[in-house]
Amino acid sequence: MGGSRSRKERPELVRARVRRGMSQEAAAEALGVTPTTWARWERGEQGVRACYRPRIAAVFEVEAVEVERWIDGWSYGETSSWPIAGCGDGSPAATVRSAALLWRLEMDPSRRHLLASLPFVPGALGEWLVSWNYGTPIASAAQQEGAGRVVGLADVARIVEAQKAFGQIDQRFGAGLVRPVVVKYLNESVTPLLRGRYDDRVGSELMTAAAGMTWLAGWTAFDLNRHGQAQQHFGQALRLAKSGDDPLTGAWVLATLTLQAIHLEEGSWAVWLARAAVDTARRAQAPPRVMALMLAREARATALQTKPAETHDRHSAKQVEQLLVEVERAYAQGTTDRDPEWIDKYDEVELNGQAGGCWRLLGDYARAAACAEAAVTEFSERLPRSAQINRLSAAGAYLGMGELDQALACARAAIPATKALTSARTVERLQRFAGQLEPYEDSVMVREFRDHLNSELAA
Repeated sequence: MGGSRSRKERPELVRARVRRGMSQEAAAEALGVTPTTWARWERGEQGVRACYRPRIAAVFEVEAVEVERWIDGWSYGETSSWPIAGCGDGSPAATVRSAALLWRLEMDPSRRHLLASLPFVPGALGEWLVSWNYGTPIASAAQQEGAGRVVGLADVARIVEAQKAFGQIDQRFGAGLVRPVVVKYLNESVTPLLRGRYDDRVGSELMTAAAGMTWLAGWTAFDLNRHGQAQQHFGQALRLAKSGDDPLTGAWVLATLTLQAIHLEEGSWAVWLARAAVDTARRAQAPPRVMALMLAREARATALQTKPAETHDRHSAKQVEQLLVEVERAYAQGTTDRDPEWIDKYDEVELNGQAGGCWRLLGDYARAAACAEAAVTEFSERLPRSAQINRLSAAGAYLGMGELDQALACARAAIPATKALTSARTVERLQRFAGQLEPYEDSVMVREFRDHLNSELAA
């Protein structure tokens, strides 16, 4: 039966494993899949989901594009260049062209898959920060020529309302349910408007609305652990905010890029992005609650970079503590008529939950647990993803205190929501917690928890 090899087999994937001296079982364990799944991948009998491709690249220490070649025979040259969001001369016309290109690629099944597997590229962030901070200001967002229809403020309002509706679905059910609708809306509804005719006022509002919807496309990719794809959209949102002369939206995008860098443990980049967000907000004389969010992200980024609980760096610890005091003072000043709509989601409980992450990195585990538990109580009914993330934050804090029973109880309570949400990020957070249990791996409770977790996620 030594017939010709099936065209679907993946010999390069096999060679990569053999070069590392790994068995199929070892490769499967490193990726968090069953040996049967890995064997099927090698034989080409089963597709490799997008969320696993960056992990394969990390395990075998290669670029993501190499993994694409192993799995699907893709050639990087066959696709648009990375980063899409960096192309063009910075003018509104170039920004519209790059946005339309990105959204069109999202709708192409052959290109969408590659976008989903793009790696996070820290080096691209430096260019974006320079362009944001020092690029030539846009003289006018107007577009009076072209074959497109006349665009008015009512068209802009529809984008804003659509973003609200999509955002509510994302918050309740996770990104997987809503992301396809978001990118389709960008391609089919927002692109024609950007290519229409509008005056400067409408153009500025339109660019801001498009930036917000593009932010949501990036956010939902982030929630699905598609970090290069998310980065593409965040970069494009930053360019649209620049074209709309909207520093507050730009600061929001920078703050979200900060959160992504924190999630990926890119401490230095997280600090640079956070400080750029704070500086942008200050130059724009941002409302107090916008400043509170920016300062909260800077506090978290600084805590991640310095890790005072491990380094015992009191100077850094005081710096983080001072930032958290500034967050409280800013938030206490209340709302203003200049508050952007997006700031409403970052209420006191949300900011306290973010502060909890700082207290954990500072080694004040009791305070971290209290912040997280309060957020769980508030979010359990209306924001299940936020509740799940805070349950795991509480679990990590209790683990820091040596309270293994309580840590496992919090983590176990997070499992049902993780299963219900279409959010790869929440699954990863749960798996990260499981990885923190290694010092207790001889414990019967830990073995039972891991068995329960594996069976629930497999189901």
